[in-house]
Amino acid sequence: MAIAVADKGLVTVFGGSGFLGRHVVRALLKRGWRVRAAVRRPDLAGHLQPLGMVGWVQPVQANLRYRWSVDRAVEGADAVVNLVAILAPSGRQTFETVHVFGARAIAEAARAAGLTSITHVSAIGADPESDSDYARTKAGGEQAVLETLPDSVIMRPSIMFGPEDHFFNRFAAMARMSLCLPLIGGGGTRFQPVFVGDVAAAIADSVEGKARAGTTYELGGPEIETFRDCMTMMLREIDRKRLLVPVPWGVAGLMGRIGQHLPGKPLTLDQVRQLRRDNVVSEAAIAEGRTIGSFGIRPTSLAAMLPAYLTRFRPHGEYESRPA
Repeated sequence: MAIAVADKGLVTVFGGSGFLGRHVVRALLKRGWRVRAAVRRPDLAGHLQPLGMVGWVQPVQANLRYRWSVDRAVEGADAVVNLVAILAPSGRQTFETVHVFGARAIAEAARAAGLTSITHVSAIGADPESDSDYARTKAGGEQAVLETLPDSVIMRPSIMFGPEDHFFNRFAAMARMSLCLPLIGGGGTRFQPVFVGDVAAAIADSVEGKARAGTTYELGGPEIETFRDCMTMMLREIDRKRLLVPVPWGVAGLMGRIGQHLPGKPLTLDQVRQLRRDNVVSEAAIAEGRTIGSFGIRPTSLAAMLPAYLTRFRPHGEYESRPA
């Protein structure tokens, strides 16, 4: 991979070792930025080092619950990106703590360091009136950032796909073990899956000043697919036939109440609530030019990427070609 030689400055990326984080780090390094990856466990961020030249990636310890660690991570940075989020609460890592308190702490630290904006990643569906704690606190995080630094850029991606994603990989793994897959609410919820590399490119553009100040962008892929469509496509790629079982919302809610107390939290009530709402780019965002296309990015299709990383779930692994 070609790495730019010019040193454009230092970007602190909170959550830089995660699924989206490693792509954001790679995108910034390719453009000539040095990266400080602020993570809870720097000892588990070694996979970032080979992405750039020696010394260009610096993992540092930071916990959003401790303001001093946030201040230290931001000190001397030319730009800040916040990617930190959780899908389900665990112990002291609550939605409110991570999505709202943590986002405000990062914005305040950036302001104290002399920055006028940050790039903050939220999610399509963020809504202060939502009955989902995830969606409601995502909206609270956006508000906290914009109250502190009004020129900040908010990125709201739909569900992201790519190697190590938490959606297609998860259901493909289930399909290896189970003869059926649940379609929560009947499988009619609409998504606009977006490739994680495209989201990372838009974030890198924002760092370089190519986004409109104080603007919220909604990032979706080229196709709108239902939950059922996504499962059908995934099963075709892994060459497995599985029964798709519609699960009524009431039953799904009960499954979520039970699942949120099981190891790994396979399904939570809050996730069921999120699935009641479509996860697609709004008409307003399209009309106002607040989409991934605003950055000149042609979004990558599911068909172009799924075969590249779902092959391991085929009956005979990557050495088995998909039937025509």
